[in-house]
Order: sequence, then structure tokens, then C-alpha cells
Amino acid sequence: MSSAPVIILHQPKRLIIGAGTIAEVGNWAGDVSSTLVIATPITAGFVDRLKLPGKVAMFDAIPGEPEIATLDAALAAARSAKPDLVVGLGGGSVMDVAKLVAALWDGEQTLLDVAGPNKVAGRKTRLAQVATTAGTGSEAGIRSLITDPVKGNKIAVESPHLIADLAVLDPELTYSVPPAVTAATGVDAMAHCVEAFTNKRAHPMIDGFARMGFHLVGKFLARAVKDGSDREAREGLMLASYYGGICLGPVNTAAGHAIAYPLGTLLHLPHGLANAIVFPHVLAFNQPVAADKTAEVAEALGLGKGLSQADLSGAGHAFCADLGIEMSLAKHGATEEDLPRFAADAHAIRRLMDNNPVDMSVEDVLGIYRASF
Repeated sequence: MSSAPVIILHQPKRLIIGAGTIAEVGNWAGDVSSTLVIATPITAGFVDRLKLPGKVAMFDAIPGEPEIATLDAALAAARSAKPDLVVGLGGGSVMDVAKLVAALWDGEQTLLDVAGPNKVAGRKTRLAQVATTAGTGSEAGIRSLITDPVKGNKIAVESPHLIADLAVLDPELTYSVPPAVTAATGVDAMAHCVEAFTNKRAHPMIDGFARMGFHLVGKFLARAVKDGSDREAREGLMLASYYGGICLGPVNTAAGHAIAYPLGTLLHLPHGLANAIVFPHVLAFNQPVAADKTAEVAEALGLGKGLSQADLSGAGHAFCADLGIEMSLAKHGATEEDLPRFAADAHAIRRLMDNNPVDMSVEDVLGIYRASF
């Protein structure tokens, strides 16, 4: 422990876990007079289950990868509604927008003003996050990501003022998530845990959350993909996602997520799917310098013991493919000519690449894309 880095851990002020707990949001909100719910057209169908008092406004135009225009429209909705409470009712994209809306709607700061770490001046509006997928763990964290479509990259905002006052993990809200989305988001949750676990900045305390997370994915993801109404599996994955979200704050992800991001911003793949496609190859690439931890991950996921790099990559690929994930970039519309641009963009995301246990050149990154092609 003497060599462990200093960390600061932020978590929601209150966490409620269990089937049907979405109904607790109204009780917690108390006598709030005006609420803005951020959602998608699908998750907007859960709004009545919140049992919110007072006036409730809805903004449900959140796409899979929210862009600057999405945030601007949500802020405009907030300035019209003047909420005392903002509720994020959805997956990571919804919750990321909800964080920024709660922090920015009634102040002078813009997205560009707060981009980066610790630039948000404060937040007066209460924030509740109700997760409807098990993947990003955004309900647990202090970061928000918004895509800049002009530059083709993600703007990251990090601040303790983005942490939720209330987070709700209700597995019933995930029963209707399709198998393909369940699989991809589950691998995303696992990737958060694994990348923090094998990270240059790894910390013994965060290792504990990471271990719990990837063990839960190994135990429950295939079950949830097979039977979406498996309550035990769904709740296990929500916990895994939450643990992954905790890992993101003090440690964060590494090369895996950096390599996945251009697949979202340029190829427009969903975030979880992008992470799943590159995960086996990054895990194997890092194996030589993180052998013990990689072996622990492989065993927890049922990949096998004593695997070579090639066998580990193959087993990781099979793990994801057996969940029904299409693992070929070419099948998702990428061309070989795209790969150098992807590699250059990924390599430039130093806030994540610098966390990787192995330094990666642009050619190394390109090799990951080629292995995924």
C-alpha cells in the first residue's frame, strides 16, 4: 500500500438497489415543484413509475452518442422548465447529458468552459440517475462525454459537481433490453473493470470493485442474454456496471476505451459494441506486463488458464461472439482505408492511452484494428 497512488473516491449520496425501486424516486424527491426528466423515446415510457410530484417536463431526444447539439437542446428545455430536480432516466448517454444539464442550465458556463477536469463551478439543481441499462456505470461517476461531430472526438467533463444525489439500480427496467444490447453493454461494464484493474494507476481499493465487477459479468452476462427476465442475472449486471462506474473516477480506463472511441465518433458504432470488438485484442496485448491480473480476469470470465497471447485473444473473441456480438469491423461497415485514421485518433487520446500498462505506438493501435477487422 505504501506505493499506492493517492485517490479521491466520489459516489452518489444515496444508492437504492432492487426490483421496483424506481418508485422510490418520488418519495426521495419530496415536495419538489418542477422536474425535468432526460430520457430516450423508449425509456420515457418509465416516467410514470418515478411517481414524481409537481410539474414534470420531458426531454427525450437523446441519441446513442449525444453530440453538442443534443446538449444544447436539452439545456434549452431546462431553461424553459426551470427544474428543481433533473432525472436521468436511461443509459450512459442519457445520464451524461443529465449531469451537464443539472450543472449548467442555470449558470453562465458553457460546455467548452467546463471541458476537462474540475472546471464546473458548482451545481444548485438536484440530480437523480435511474439506470435502464447495465453498462456505462454513469450513475456512479463524475464524468460526462459529449461528441464533437466537427472534430470527430469526445469532449470529456470531469467534476465532483456531476455526481448524483440519488442513484437507482432497478433490474426490472432492464428486462426489455434486447439480447444484443445486453451483451454489448455488459462487455462495456466488464471493460471498465478490467481496464482499471490492469491500469498503470491501479489502486488496491479500486481493484476490489473491479474484481467484483468482472466476476459478476462472468457469472451473469450469458444468463441475462439468454433470458432477459432473469432477475438475479439482471441485478448482478447492474451491480457490475455500478462497480465499473466507481472504477472510472479515481483510476479510469486505458487503451481499450481509447481504441473504441473512434469507432463511435467516426464509424458511429454504439459504445458497448465498440468496446466489445477490441476488448480481446487489447487484453492479450497487455498480458505480458499484467500477467497475474490478466490470468485472474481470464479465469473469472471462463476463458481458461495458462493461455498464450494468441489463445487469450481467441478465447476473448469467442466469449464475446458466443454472446451474439458481431466482432468484425468490416461487417460493421469499416474499410481498411479507415483504420489509419482510427489509429491516429485513438493514439491521440492521451488521457486514456497514458494509463495503459504497455506503451502503444500508432502502429500497435493499428494492429489492434487490423486484428478486429
